[in-house]
Amino acid sequence: MTGPVLAVDQGTSGTKALVICPERGVIGSGSAPVRPRYGPGGAVEADPAELLGSVLDAGAQALAAAAEPVVAVGLANQGETVLAWDPDTGKPLTDAIVWQDRRAERICGELAPREEELKRLTGLPLDPYFAAPKMAWIRRELTREGVVTTSDSWLVHRLTGAFVTDAATAGRTQLLDLDDVGWSPAALDVFGLGDERLPAVVDAAGMFGTTTAFGGELPLTGLLVDQQAALLAQGALEPGTAKCTYGTGAFLLAQTGPVPRRGSSGLVSCVAWRLGGRTSYCLDGQVYTAASAVRWLTDLNIISGAADLDPVGGGVPDSGGVTFVPALAGLAAPWWRGDLRGSVTGLSLDTTAGHLVRALCEGIAAQVVELADAVAADLGSPLTALRVDGGLTRSALLMQTQADLLQRPVEVSALPDVTALGAGAVARLGIDPALSLAEAVPAWQPAAVYEPRIGAAEAAERLAGFRAAVGTLLERS
Repeated sequence: MTGPVLAVDQGTSGTKALVICPERGVIGSGSAPVRPRYGPGGAVEADPAELLGSVLDAGAQALAAAAEPVVAVGLANQGETVLAWDPDTGKPLTDAIVWQDRRAERICGELAPREEELKRLTGLPLDPYFAAPKMAWIRRELTREGVVTTSDSWLVHRLTGAFVTDAATAGRTQLLDLDDVGWSPAALDVFGLGDERLPAVVDAAGMFGTTTAFGGELPLTGLLVDQQAALLAQGALEPGTAKCTYGTGAFLLAQTGPVPRRGSSGLVSCVAWRLGGRTSYCLDGQVYTAASAVRWLTDLNIISGAADLDPVGGGVPDSGGVTFVPALAGLAAPWWRGDLRGSVTGLSLDTTAGHLVRALCEGIAAQVVELADAVAADLGSPLTALRVDGGLTRSALLMQTQADLLQRPVEVSALPDVTALGAGAVARLGIDPALSLAEAVPAWQPAAVYEPRIGAAEAAERLAGFRAAVGTLLERS
């Protein structure tokens, strides 16, 4: 049995680190904030130095809390966040362009005639959310110098000197051939990136180099993109099992097994992970704004933070006729209309903060239902339940609303920080290849299960109101 590992989840709004012992579970934790900057034209950027600093700070805190040595390090990353950097010095040449950034919309518009080709090659629709359009935008607008990669490759290089990315993160670029899990020359040419030096695509578990960033010399043995790390930690190892993470956005992933399932319902087909040279795939759907929509309400002083969702929303029995489409950064799957903006309708003089909170919870939950329905259509059978994690699962109002509209049980993970737990699982596999995947993943158990409290007819009626509001947005565009 191997010793504890340090698992680091470098996320959009902060970095979380855990020291995980195979026998005792989490024995130390740490966190450090990251503050993305929002600007005109859909700009969302982060300071690369802050990303790296947060990894080092959170890791040091977790190690200090554990007060015992670790044998390896695992790293989870944001996925579609990119930057240009000097491969000789590691110096950033641009800010990190965060996954929510929309400034590559013009490039996507120019490449629209190639969208079906790209979807066939990579499993991904043409959208600024993914890394390749942002990489092309950096090359067009900011710099031709250095290399341009997802943020994980830069972080790993700064930690170890290696130049790698795991297969699942590479699958978020729109440059990876979905079938042979290698860089696609055709996709690179579409984006004008054919001459770029790209990192080696590696398994999620292996020996990727060593780092002295956390004291001593530690091997980096686990690399996995955030949502797939959460899918792994939620125990979604069999085809048809699914999870939804409620963080800055909401992300629903469903395991599909060893063969890619190119969805016909607007979902993304992508790599879940590659281990021992064998690839597992998943279907993936996104809601761009979840906690970020809560933060928007907070910035307007309608609530004082996410902790207000339940007391404020619980003060009214329903949304009072208000419908909120929280497309504050566009609509993702299954519509893929990043150009659309949100709407709030049905306001009246007696609309209160509670009604707006309830409408927001319904809007987030309704989008997740659309994703779950798309998964069911693509897999040919409905989800039996939904496993969930992320900060917003602390809201009983949102979770009950989700169960009501989904008409399925919603099972809240008892283990917080599941993305870091997934990074820890692949780190353990990297240091001890004899482990099975099931042995490396923590035993899954729910802290709470929310059962639907309304009937199918009422759920359908409430969903119809949301879909009508989305239809109005689509008609106006």
